[in-house]
Amino acid sequence: MDKWLELLKNNDYIGIKQQIKSGADLSDVNDSGESVLACAIRSRCDFDLLTLLIEGGADIFDFDDEGVSIFDMAITYNNIEMVQYLIDKEINVNQTNRRSGFTPLMAAACYGRVEIAKILIENNVDQNAVDSKGFCAADFARKMNKKSVLALLDYDPKSPKNTTYAR
Repeated sequence: MDKWLELLKNNDYIGIKQQIKSGADLSDVNDSGESVLACAIRSRCDFDLLTLLIEGGADIFDFDDEGVSIFDMAITYNNIEMVQYLIDKEINVNQTNRRSGFTPLMAAACYGRVEIAKILIENNVDQNAVDSKGFCAADFARKMNKKSVLALLDYDPKSPKNTTYAR
C-alpha cells in the first residue's frame, strides 16, 4: 500500500497508470481498511486519476471497516464531480453501510456541502431518514449550524422538536 499512497499523494497519473499496468492490487487497503480509491479521494487526486483507478478495476461500491463508502468519501472531501459520477453509475443515494445509520445526506449536512446536498435532493434522497439515535439530516444541519444546507431541506423551524436547540 505504501507505493500506492506515495503515488496518490503526488497525484501521479503516469505512476498510477504504470502501477495498474504492472498488475498492482487495486483492492489493497490501508490500516483503516480504506481502499486505494478511498485513499485517492482523501488525497484529493484529480478526477482523471480517480476514473483511471475505476477503469482499472477499483470498486466504486467499496467501504472501509467503519462502513464509510466511496460515496461518503466523495461527500466528505467535497468532490462534486465524483459524487455526480457515482450517482450516474447508479450509486444508491440513500444507502449507508455504517452501523450508526449515518447517511450521505447527513454527511452533506454536517460538512455544509450545499452543492452536494442539492444534487442528493435532485436525486430523490430520503430527507426523513434517521440514524440509530433518531436524528435526520436537518437535525445535523441545525446542530452544526449549517444554515445554507438547512434552507434546502424539508424543515419547519416552528415544529416543537426544532425549538429546543440553542441554534
